[in-house]
Amino acid sequence: MIAVLDFGSQYNLLIARRVRELGFYCEILRYDVSAETLRQKGTRALILSGGPSTVTDETVLPRREVLDLGLPTLGICYGMQALCHILGGRVEKGTSAEYGRSVLERLGDSALLHGTSDPFEAWMSHFDLVTELPPGSTTVGRTATCPHAAAEHLERRLFMVQFHPEVSHTPQGSRILQNFLVRLAGLKPDWNLEDFVGATVERIRAQVGNGRAVCAVSGGVDSTVAAVLSHRALGDRLYPIFVDHGLLRKNEADQVDLILRQELGLPLHAVDASERFLAALAGVTDPEKKRRVIGETFIRVFEEEAKKAGPVDFLIQGTLYPDVIESVSVRGPSHTIKTHHNVGGLPERMHLKLVEPLRELFKDEVRRAGTVLGIPADILNRHPFPGPGLAVRIPGEITPERLRLVRESDAIFIEELRRSGEYDRVWQAFSVLLPIHSVGVMGDERTYEMAVALRAVTSVDGMTADWARLPYEVMERTALRIVNEVKGLNRVVYDITSKPPSTIEWE
Repeated sequence: MIAVLDFGSQYNLLIARRVRELGFYCEILRYDVSAETLRQKGTRALILSGGPSTVTDETVLPRREVLDLGLPTLGICYGMQALCHILGGRVEKGTSAEYGRSVLERLGDSALLHGTSDPFEAWMSHFDLVTELPPGSTTVGRTATCPHAAAEHLERRLFMVQFHPEVSHTPQGSRILQNFLVRLAGLKPDWNLEDFVGATVERIRAQVGNGRAVCAVSGGVDSTVAAVLSHRALGDRLYPIFVDHGLLRKNEADQVDLILRQELGLPLHAVDASERFLAALAGVTDPEKKRRVIGETFIRVFEEEAKKAGPVDFLIQGTLYPDVIESVSVRGPSHTIKTHHNVGGLPERMHLKLVEPLRELFKDEVRRAGTVLGIPADILNRHPFPGPGLAVRIPGEITPERLRLVRESDAIFIEELRRSGEYDRVWQAFSVLLPIHSVGVMGDERTYEMAVALRAVTSVDGMTADWARLPYEVMERTALRIVNEVKGLNRVVYDITSKPPSTIEWE
């Protein structure tokens, strides 16, 4: 049992995900968990997550009794600062923030950094920094602006890093975590995703009991895996519902029917509620309100469809952890980034009980679970598509004309990525309709039309992402087709920001 103490980092479950990937059972617990609770759980090692707090405020710190257990402990970012603050070091406000890629230089031999290259890239996300280590500690890594980027106290088995080894943009991160768990904590891996799939099927059966459930399906990876898991658990007591909310990609409804009904054999029930959604969104421009309107409407539609199915008490959704951690503080003091339609967007009073079998997984884990379930690779490798659909790709008001513009430009972009072989090399790609007009010239005439931004990112789990370096010829061909084929658009730009500081979707 590895315990991750949650101090509110947006990456906190990502730490657990990496630990699980290495084959270790892991739980995320509140930052102020007691030593007795850890003893009862048979905890063998601690990892302290990052977080948005400042240690000098003395408000979000682990209990000293937990550190006195003598367990091997790894502090990450804020977790490092908390360890240093409690154990006699010094943490101060930095003169400048350090976000994104940094280059870490190793300083001498290091048990924690054993086998890593020197130097190596490390993903930073901090403003405060450690200026003095606790007595007995040794600095084993630094960056240009962070003098103590990695440190060790071998006698106490304390290890600290200011960067985030759990994110994919720290390429040496998995090795560092493995060093901590295997070389330094002396643990042996014994957990796998096949066990998770089997346990989840049993958990769904236990939660639903003899009842019946509706399952929200969209044709995306998440809801498809959730539906197949649930169908395996419940059989004909599952009633999968697909809602066309009018915010889908081009030809999406037909593709969903092909995938779910014909390829996977699910008893799909489709409902066209596009007019209802668009009416509810009329005049709404605030992105958070959009998500809540969509979430509220989704649930009401499901409740109505569930009544047609007969007595149903449960709603199964393909919610993933990135949806959860960006929407609500689950275990620690995390900050809300944006509300996801199937998490924070749910109405307070809902008549169906939620079942979320994938709530603690990331996208790549869901894909692997889908492979275990026998779902075809072409379905599992589809790019993520947000539950609110094109609504979060149209800043400002949603109208049929704006939907047409983003839908047609998006279809061209995806078609060109597939044609060039770039589709499977990026995590997600799409078009965003910008709420502006710009001057152009077409056929020797002045135009004053709208613009789209193309967004393509590389990622592993969606928690961090970098912009995709697409070939210029692909970008050129896409832009030319969009302005030539989509009436109402005369400009195409490309989004080259990473996550952080941006999110992948624009709203």
